[in-house]
Formats: sequence, structure tokens, C-alpha cells
Amino acid sequence: MGSESGRVKRGEQSRISQWLRRRQKPIAEDPAGEREALLLAVAAAGLPLAPAAHPAGYRCSCDRIGCPTPARHPVSFAWQTQSTTDRAQIERWARNEPRANFITATGMVHDVLDVPLEAGAAALARLLEAGIKVGPVAESGGTGDQARMLFFTATRGTPEDEDEWWPCALDCHPETMDEHPGLRWHCRGSYVLVPPAALPGDLAVTWIRGMEHPLPDPLTLLETLTDACASYADTSDRAPATVAWPLGR
Repeated sequence: MGSESGRVKRGEQSRISQWLRRRQKPIAEDPAGEREALLLAVAAAGLPLAPAAHPAGYRCSCDRIGCPTPARHPVSFAWQTQSTTDRAQIERWARNEPRANFITATGMVHDVLDVPLEAGAAALARLLEAGIKVGPVAESGGTGDQARMLFFTATRGTPEDEDEWWPCALDCHPETMDEHPGLRWHCRGSYVLVPPAALPGDLAVTWIRGMEHPLPDPLTLLETLTDACASYADTSDRAPATVAWPLGR
């Protein structure tokens, strides 16, 4: 590969840099009713939802002392069977628990390709420039490698060959670990937070591209995302990323 491989053009890089320097607005600043409307749009697209924990200051609303994933996990161990697209149920949850986040169970209708934020921003620019259809994309707040970009895709379902699907507990399939740094493929048995979701420290999960965009085949995005992750992993002097909104909605 040449020296320019895996990099975006200078103008695009400048726009991405400006985007990364901007700060997300806390969920509390969203207009009244927008949260419920966004959740219902997700459900209407067929993505099942279930209630999740929310921030309590810098801690998690759950009872677990030292929760390792504050405000990022379901409130029920039965989240897979509890997940639903039923409008009335989601409205009840949203109105009864106005601070609750929501997760969506992956591997039924959709998968999620989850990458470091800076890698995702570079990949998104390249995908859009190449005219590749990109579906919904969300960003999850944090610093450094905790800041993530989530690419929502159609699910691959249950492949006949069990080795074809990658659990999100690993960055990738063990045999190709070095080839796909930073990539997590959320599929069967996994979940992600859906926007709008609040995180400790006035961070958030928000849409970059919303549910009006059809879910693409994950394989159409995979090469660009893995290349971007490899470039990101090879960059030793990167600054911590903040979250906000970039290119072409």
C-alpha cells in the first residue's frame, strides 16, 4: 500500500478535525419529546429496544458498587426476551422512566460495527466519498479509545458456519486479531445503546446519521472500517477524541 493508503484527503481531514474538537450537548438539553420520538423511530425500523441504566452523577443508576459499564447496560437480565418494537410498551417505558437509556438487541434485525471514533470518522468520509451506501451511524462519548462510532447494518443472521460470526466480546475473530484492531462486531447475543442516551460526565450517545437511512450489508463497510482501524492503531501521537457531528447527513 502507498503512503496515502488509509488516509482521507486534506480537506476532509480538516473537516473531521473540526468536528472532533466540538463538544456534544448533554441529553438534558434536547427539546421535550425528542427522546421518545427518536426511540419510536428506531422501533419503527424494526430494531428491538429494552430499558437500560442511566447516569446518577458520575455513577450508574444500578445498585452495583463500582459498576464497570455505568449507564451502558440493560436494567434486566432478561433483556433479550424483553426487547420489543411495540410502540405502546416503549412509550410506557420512556414515560415511566424519563431518565432511562435504551439498548437495542443486535443479531435479530441488525448488527453494529463498533470502531474507535477517529477511525470511524475517517472511514465515514471515505465511504461517503466513494458513494457507498452507509446506514445509520451513532457516536458514543468518551476520551481516547472509549470514544466510539457505531455503524448500524443489516444482520448476517445465523451463518451455517459458526466461525463466520464474531462475538462483540472480542475485537475480532481470534485468528485475525492483528488484522482488525479496534473493531467490534455486535451481532447475536449482544446489544448497544441507542441514541439519545446519556453517559456519566455529561457525555452522550447521539445520531450522526439517523434511522431514515436503510441498513446496509455489513460486508460493504467492513474493508474500509478495518483499514481505518489499522491506521488509527498505527498512529502513536493521536490526541484524545471528543464527540460531535461531521460530514454529510
